[in-house]
Order: sequence, then structure tokens, then C-alpha cells
Amino acid sequence: MASEFTGLTVAQICEAIDTLSPCMDDFVYVYDLVNDFYYISKLAVERFCLPSNQFHNVIENHAKFVYPADIPMLQQDLEELVAGKKAFHDLLYRWISVDNDPIWINCRGFVVRHNNKPLYMLGCINEIGARQKADNVSGLLGVTSLQNCFLTDPTVPAYGYLLRLGLDDFKEINEKLGSDYGDLILKRTAECITACLLPDQKLFRAVADEYLIINFSNRSTEEAIEQYKHIRQTIDTFIRENNYEVIYTISGGILKNDQLSGSSFSDAMKFSEFSLNEAKRHGKNCCYIFCRDDYDKFLRRRKLSQLLKRAVTHNFDGFEAYLQPLINTDSNTIYGAETLMRFHTEEFGMVSPGEFIPLLEETGLIIPVGKWMLNEALKFCHKIQTIIPDFKISINISYVQVIKSNIIVEILNAVEYYQVPPSTVIIELTESGLLVLDNRITKLWARLKEKGIHLALDDFGTGYSNFQYLNELKPDIIKIDRTFTIKAVTNDYEFKLLSLMSNMAHSLNLQICVEGVENTSELTRMKEVLPDYYQGYYFGKPCPFHEFQEKFIK
Repeated sequence: MASEFTGLTVAQICEAIDTLSPCMDDFVYVYDLVNDFYYISKLAVERFCLPSNQFHNVIENHAKFVYPADIPMLQQDLEELVAGKKAFHDLLYRWISVDNDPIWINCRGFVVRHNNKPLYMLGCINEIGARQKADNVSGLLGVTSLQNCFLTDPTVPAYGYLLRLGLDDFKEINEKLGSDYGDLILKRTAECITACLLPDQKLFRAVADEYLIINFSNRSTEEAIEQYKHIRQTIDTFIRENNYEVIYTISGGILKNDQLSGSSFSDAMKFSEFSLNEAKRHGKNCCYIFCRDDYDKFLRRRKLSQLLKRAVTHNFDGFEAYLQPLINTDSNTIYGAETLMRFHTEEFGMVSPGEFIPLLEETGLIIPVGKWMLNEALKFCHKIQTIIPDFKISINISYVQVIKSNIIVEILNAVEYYQVPPSTVIIELTESGLLVLDNRITKLWARLKEKGIHLALDDFGTGYSNFQYLNELKPDIIKIDRTFTIKAVTNDYEFKLLSLMSNMAHSLNLQICVEGVENTSELTRMKEVLPDYYQGYYFGKPCPFHEFQEKFIK
């Protein structure tokens, strides 16, 4: 039910809003229904895309800063208020921030009437998705309070640090013992860290299972490392006293104060989060000191991942299939080619396969790109076979394609579509990928061999060698990695090892391809190993199809 007229004018209410605004986190407003006028706390303009803190044409102007999908709902509610159909406004919807982000708000207000005529609506807006200033679980202040402390402290010395701490595998505690026990661990961990605080330090709860210590005194990085170790020992003591009911570790990221010079609070949070993540990536239960070079590499990887995704969604723009000749040792003539993936962008130029292929595998983009490469390779092979009928094409596949896609069907369909004889197709899988050897890989190998497709084990001798693979997979070809080739050229022991490997392979009716032959001395030495095929810069560098055709086919 609407409130009766209080005797206050809209102008008086606006004055009261200005008086109360500095004392509140929420935003108070008044909506003059008679004159179609709106007035809100001035601080709201700093947070949201309002045209001003006061304006007419209320419904029309709200459309400028309300999230588009929520406008119809809001307009209907306001129209009912103006028409006197309802007396109380209570709506959850989104306003657009000054950073152009949708922010959830709860807008409440009651209509004041006089002689049953609606005069104005008085209410309050609060962010329901805002970060808490304090955390009741750990008993610590939250990120918003940390930001205020960070921005208001005028005496940040060159020496000092920010230490971000995070529990390792905290999710497992919640899964095994429940979220209530998990909250207890968060609280006890906060107590352990608090017991290790030095004078002039402050502790805050960051997000989830993470904490932040800010140190604005002249303390060194070495002291930060010692403090981290002290915290870890204190937590170990708690675990023992708790009779090992739960065992966990904690990692730390250290950010030196001089690395914060000229940085925003947002940058400080990004740098500290990166540092903590690096500590976890390096094995957990350790600390990592922020390094700008590492962070720049991280940014490059993230940007490159974005460019790879964009390329995939834009018809693989930037990807190219290169060919490198495979040479028959008996006749010193070309018998086929290996297809190699290349990627270039305007921003980074030609990117090394050693950099972008792991990113493709991590993101899963290797599945669509690998399929594209498969089709490009067989398309090229079909064209060359019109000139050299028995020309063979070698195609690399990733273990990710084997594990997460229907690669067998894709290979067989492509072979049939491009009318390439299966016996002229060689599928290569890197030996390092066999670290995840399971029945899917053995089934793939068996099915392809059944169809007459040849199989090659790539990068053999790179440190993952296991002769079990030869027995279980029975490949047709073993490709000796260049790193092994170089060792065999310069080291008699490695050469004898390679010779024995070649003899053993031939006794099993396997063929040997020596990769990475780049000069005459390497070629002369490798001839003694009696390989079946060569591959390397000595015979030809990888190049685009049209160039390969001109150099090696025509």
C-alpha cells in the first residue's frame, strides 16, 4: 500500500540524498512522477553509464543505461507505477557500468501519494553482485576493502611485497569432507596465516581459497620467502594437531612493491594471480616470484590462443600446409612428402610449430585444425599422384585427436573422398604422445593397418623410447628424431646405439627414416646406419604446395 504524503518536497528529498550519499554504499533516488523527473546519488554516475545524476524523460533515459534484455520488464513496471496500478517497486535487473559491463542491481522504492494521487517514488539501489567487503567464513576483510587500502595508502615504499596464497587442491577437501568442513579449513588457514603476520602487514581474503598479505614496510623478497615458509610450517603444525584428519598444502606468489610502480589495483591483482598460478604450475607447495618476462610470455600465449581460435572460425585463415620431401636411400629419389603445419599472423608473423601446436592441443583446437590438415594433405597427394602414381603422403596426427575425436572415420572418409590409394598414405604419431597409450590408440593402429594405411612412429629416440610400442603397435616405419641424429654423428656410443636400433628394426621388417639430415657429413655418417629413407634440409626444406611442385615434381 502506498505511503501518504509526508510534506517533503522533491527538492528537499534531493538535498537529503546529497547529504546521505557519502555515508552509504548504496544509491538513494527519488522519481518525481508528476514532473517525470529522476534524481539519484551523485556517486552512481561514477559507477554506471547514467547521462547525469538528474534527468527528465525517465523511462526513455533509463533505456540508455539499462541492460537491453531487461528494458521491457523495467518499462512495464514503471508504467504501472505511473498509472497508479501498483504502489511498490521491487525489481532485480541489470544496469550498464562505466566499463560497459552488465551489473546486477536490486531496485526498491515506495510510492508516496496525496489524495490517492501518486506524487513521487522514493527508493534505494544496491548491487547484489558486488564483492563483499568482508568474509564471515575466514573472518577477514575482502577484496573491496583491500582495494580501498591499496588506493588510499600514500606511502608505498620501493621495498616490500604482496604475497598471494592459495590452498592446493582445495576442491578435494570439499568433495571428500563437505563444504562445512571446507569452511572450517579456510578459517583455520586464515588463523595460521594471521599468526605469521609481521608488524604493519594486513591480511585479506581474496577469492575462494586464496588470501593476500600486503606489506608496505621495507622488507625484502628474501623475507617474503621466509614468511611463506613460516606459514607453510604453521599449517603443517595445524595438520598434525588435527590428527591428519585432512592433509593439504599451500602455494604462494610474491609480487615486489617496485613491480607495482605505476600499476593499477587491477594490475596488482592480475600480477599476483599469475604468480600464484605459476607456483601451482611448478608443482604446488612452493612459491614463485613475479617475473615480467614470464608474464609477457603468458600474455603472448593467451593472445596466440585467441588468434588460433579466430583463425579456426575464419576458415583456417593463417594456417598453411607445407610439404617436405622424403628420399629413398636406394635410389636417392623422392618417394613422398611429409605434411607440416604452419601458422602466421599479422601480429606475430610466422609462429614456430613448437609454440602453437601445444596450444592447439591444450585448447582442443587441434581437432578441427588436424582434420583440415588431413584434407589438405590428401588433396595435394591426389594432385601429385596424377604425375607420380605411387607418391606417398605422410600426415601427423595428435594423440588429442585420437582420444577426443572420431579420427579413424575422418581418415578413411578423406582417403575415399580424394581417391588416394590407402597404401600411399602414412599416418604419423609422435612417440611422446604414446605416454598416454591406451586401447584407443592400439585400436586406431589396428584399424588403419587393416585398411592398408601405413603407420609411422615419429620422433623416436627423443627420451620417451619404449620398445613396448614396437611390439604393441607394430608400426611400418620408425622415424629417428634429429636430436638423436646429431648425437649419433658426433658420439660413437650414440652411433652404435642407432646402428643396433636400425638392425633390430630391419629384423622386425620395419623401415627406418632418419630425420634432420642437413649436410654432407651427416649424410655420409647416416649412410652407415643403412636407413631406408632420409628427410632433412639437405634434400629440401618444408615449403608450400606450389613451391614443392615446382622444385620436386615438375
